[in-house]
Amino acid sequence: MKKAFQAAYIPIGVPTFHLESARQAFSDSLALLRSVSPHVAAPEDILLSVEALEAFLDTVDPDLIILQNATFANAAYAGEVLRRCPNAPILLWTLREPVIDGGRLRLNSLTGAYSAANAIRQLRAEPFTFVYGAPAEDAVRKTVTACLRAAELKWELSHLNLAAVGHTPQGFGFGRALDLDLLKAFGVRLTSIEARELIDRARSFSDADCESFLQDACGRMTGLDETPEKNRRDFARLYKAYADYVRENGIGALASRCWPDFFTAFGTPVCAVLGILNDLGVAAACEADVYGALSMYIGQKLSGRPAFFGDPVSLSESGNTITFWHCGTAACSLAREDTGACVGEHCNRHIGPTLEFGCRPASRAVIFRVGRTTEGGFRFLIEPGEILDRPQQFYGTSLVFRADRSAEELVRRTVRDGWEPHYAVVYGDVAEELSILADMLNIPRG
Repeated sequence: MKKAFQAAYIPIGVPTFHLESARQAFSDSLALLRSVSPHVAAPEDILLSVEALEAFLDTVDPDLIILQNATFANAAYAGEVLRRCPNAPILLWTLREPVIDGGRLRLNSLTGAYSAANAIRQLRAEPFTFVYGAPAEDAVRKTVTACLRAAELKWELSHLNLAAVGHTPQGFGFGRALDLDLLKAFGVRLTSIEARELIDRARSFSDADCESFLQDACGRMTGLDETPEKNRRDFARLYKAYADYVRENGIGALASRCWPDFFTAFGTPVCAVLGILNDLGVAAACEADVYGALSMYIGQKLSGRPAFFGDPVSLSESGNTITFWHCGTAACSLAREDTGACVGEHCNRHIGPTLEFGCRPASRAVIFRVGRTTEGGFRFLIEPGEILDRPQQFYGTSLVFRADRSAEELVRRTVRDGWEPHYAVVYGDVAEELSILADMLNIPRG
């Protein structure tokens, strides 16, 4: 049985400061943490000596350290935490002085934070997260919440099985991944299967084997009954083949080859199957883009909704927008309410079923990509904005994204810097979580 995620709240201090104020902050901080996550371990009181700290550390095996100066504490405390927990990411939380009245300095938390931060930077290569303020402050709650969510996602990545179905087409090598690269940088396990194996599995099923899958798809999509019967039945076979493979192998994300094999060797595209997998909680990218699937998985875990996968295909300087599009693989649940998840045929191959709709709007969204650097490392693209209420822009599935910053400069910069042509568009205000995750993984932001 795998170990459950655990965050350790470590409030440190010395008994010579105002303990009444410190203990009130400790109580309020713990209440905030417990309201955000059920997975926070904490001591019964502030750890007022290195010996008390050592005793508490004996009881935890944290995946996130929340180190808080309840009062000033020297660097020996942080040094012991780092010695005992060398791999857990750190949130350094500094408390605001509760009163400034010309009298006693009650906590001196900020000076303690400088001592702790100096020790962390001497002993750690990766950045840490820092937050300053009292537990009741909205900005503190936002950062603490984002850090806990990012840490839990980092833990989930270390338990992720990501499948590559087939190879990237010629000229699409930007999405091709090595298993050891993913394991080293993210803790992700990459497994592979040839597309023909799933095609052969699909061919082995009878219509009766796949009837429940066909009925499920009809409940999600509009117009599937207008697809030619052979393609409709073969689509159900593919749906069952992929669903069975995912279930049997514990797959949480998947990057599938699509063209030309599923048109030429099977006669029916896999596009709509990938869309349904996204709705089932399996992040599924096409064109065998493993890093695209990983980007979608990260976005999906943070937002609780499927992420859109697509190419930037159109820029409007006057509207400050970028249109993202793909052939027809978006999750059915992302379809606009006035159209639903309509079914059509592939815009170039003229074979169906594919999905045909514009995506529903969102007041907050983020463009996200796990990209590669020219030196072979990783980088994150994180660009917040909103998804506008716009109809389908081209055959396939599309959305119109308005950036918070200049969309024109974003396009120019990402082209100049050699970013990949596939992106996840994540529904939700998760930019801070993504930035914290980048720090926890020691991955630069581009």
